[in-house]
Amino acid sequence: MALTASIFSALSVGAAVVALFNAAVRAPRRSFALIVALSVPGVIVEPLIYPGTSTYASQLVVGSLVTGVAIGWGLFTRARRQLVLSLRERAAQLEAEQRLHVEQAREAERRRIAREMHDVLAHRVSLLSLHAGALEFRPDATPGEIAEAAGVIRATAHAALNDLREVIGVLRESDDGGGGTEPPQPTLAEIPALVEESRAAGMRVSCRIDVPGGAALPDALGRTAYRIVQEGLTNARKHAPAAAVEVSIARTGDELVVEVVSRRPVGVAAGSATLAGTGAGTGLIGLAERVGLAGGALEHGVDAQGDFVLRATLPRTP
Repeated sequence: MALTASIFSALSVGAAVVALFNAAVRAPRRSFALIVALSVPGVIVEPLIYPGTSTYASQLVVGSLVTGVAIGWGLFTRARRQLVLSLRERAAQLEAEQRLHVEQAREAERRRIAREMHDVLAHRVSLLSLHAGALEFRPDATPGEIAEAAGVIRATAHAALNDLREVIGVLRESDDGGGGTEPPQPTLAEIPALVEESRAAGMRVSCRIDVPGGAALPDALGRTAYRIVQEGLTNARKHAPAAAVEVSIARTGDELVVEVVSRRPVGVAAGSATLAGTGAGTGLIGLAERVGLAGGALEHGVDAQGDFVLRATLPRTP
């Protein structure tokens, strides 16, 4: 209406310019093109109807400049609004992605803590069970032997409580979003102490570590090797308490081979469930996931001699 009126009334020119600016800012592209086309007759005809002191050509130039400025200013405002809107949408999208990454990180940390709880506590609890079973089936034990076994049970229970307290502390820090220092994790150097702990519990365990320059191994690799040996000893105590266990860790080229073999006791049939294990297998499932994350491969099962073999092949640079 304002554009049409501006053709015949000079008083409508200001309203027409404002309408043209608003159209450039808000109107759809097709409607805006139609509005621009309607503004052209006003620029051409209005100086003819209301000639001024200047020439027609100068009035036509001024009218075209005013129209162009209104259109250009409106298009600039429109582009700026669209840019601000797109930036807001992008910021919202990035915030949502950040929340998703945080949730994924928390879930991954919870899974890691669950694996640590199984690896640590299953080992300690199996030691407690072994010592308690020895007391139960040795009613003729001397007071000194009973006191020694009770002391080992007390020490093992204390260590299990400390491990549980550490894991729960990390879990609480994860829930609270805290960034507390994580307790030191075991590495290759702690494996002999782990084996000695099982020997003290009455297991027959031999250990051979042939890793030249073992101190130079990455901590993550040593920690994975430790967990493999820990899981192998725990399974042997649970499912083959009478078996002799052989632990071997060797470096072959660019790979680290960790092997835990539970030798079949005399009188036990090959392939017996005593060695194959009757548990749910969640420990081996978690161990396979840990080894896979390290870029290695895990094998386990009864071999041709009837011995249960747990073998992991790990790259030296996981």
